[in-house]
Formats: sequence, C-alpha cells, structure tokens
Amino acid sequence: MAHPDGMARLLAFGVRNVPVVARGDKFVFGQVIADVAELVGVKAPGQAALTPAELVSKWVFVLEAAQRFVRQLPTGKLDERAVANRDRSVRYLAFHVFRIGEAFLEVTEGAELSVELPNVPPGDSMRTGDDMARYGAAVTARIAHWWERIADKSCEERVPTYYGQQPLRDVLERSVWHSAQHVRQLMALLERWAIAVHTPVTDADLKGLPLPKGVWE
Repeated sequence: MAHPDGMARLLAFGVRNVPVVARGDKFVFGQVIADVAELVGVKAPGQAALTPAELVSKWVFVLEAAQRFVRQLPTGKLDERAVANRDRSVRYLAFHVFRIGEAFLEVTEGAELSVELPNVPPGDSMRTGDDMARYGAAVTARIAHWWERIADKSCEERVPTYYGQQPLRDVLERSVWHSAQHVRQLMALLERWAIAVHTPVTDADLKGLPLPKGVWE
C-alpha cells in the first residue's frame, strides 16, 4: 500500500499475500517471528506466551465484545469503507471478526489454513449488525465446545497452513490476536461516528497477545 512497486516485488517471489519479509532473493512469511529472525540473522525474541487455555478464554471474551460492537454499527454505514486505503467494507470487517473463528474450527477438522479460508465474504443473510452478532454468538459457542472436548490441551499437533506446518497452538494464538485487532478497529469506527462504545475492550484485557501498536496496521 505504501510503495507503488510493492506488489511487483511481492509477485517476483511467487506469492501474493503479506506479511512477507525479504532479504536479497530470499523471503519468509512474517507470521512466524523465529523464521524472520533467522532470515535477518538475529536471535529470536524471547516472549512469555499465553497458554492455549488462556488464549481460548481471551478469544471468547473478544468475540463476545465483538457481538456488542457490531450491534452498535449503523446499518447505513455497513457498506462504507472501514479505512480509506483498503477496499474492505464495514460489513466485511464485522463479519470477518467471527469468520476467523469459523476458519480456525475448520482447520481443527482437517482443512488447510489457506489465505482464502478466513477471508470468505459475508453472504446475503448478513444484512445488519444483529445478523452478524447472532452468527458470532454461534461461532463463539462452537469454539467453547471445541475447547471442552479437545483431548490434547497443549495443542502441540501440527496443522497445514499456507506458510507451512505449524503447531495448532500457534495458529490458535494468531487467530485470537487477529480477531482482537479487528475488535480494536470496530471500536475505532464507533468512536469515529461519535457512538459511545458499549463496555470497551482495554489494552489490559488484551495483555499477552502479540498485537500491532497501530489499530489499522
């Protein structure tokens, strides 16, 4: 987005999606910080990671907050762009918060985490914030049920993703902070429209998740 030749440089590596970190003619996907550190020749940062149980707890909290926030979205605003420099509507963003969870559940059932899997657009039934909140409630309940019945709560099983085989725990973490980042964006939209956010999510609530500093990054 920031550089006109960015897509050409990306396509030269044979990929179409970011984040990608490149050094000379070598690149890695940016989802795995250890891979990035190895590419650039530095020690991977030590980070106290949340346990899978803590991640699921935060995810349920985040998705329940998202249900509150999407109900506050004015229906007349849903087809506006969420941010000027990206062709993504408010409707898409609101649906996407929950679709990330549904995509994760599909991965636990054997699907590969492709770029497209969490990026399915909202269908015709997703017309209002209430529609999306009901969908989100169903996804949240399914995530809680998955956690109750999963035998290996260390989530060490490796699953296929577009950036290689990854521990399920890492895919879980990425899904949780992905939803959380979009929840921050939903709050920013409400604030932009001078709508008081119903029980905001705070930085303290999201502590331990590797979130970007910027809300729209």
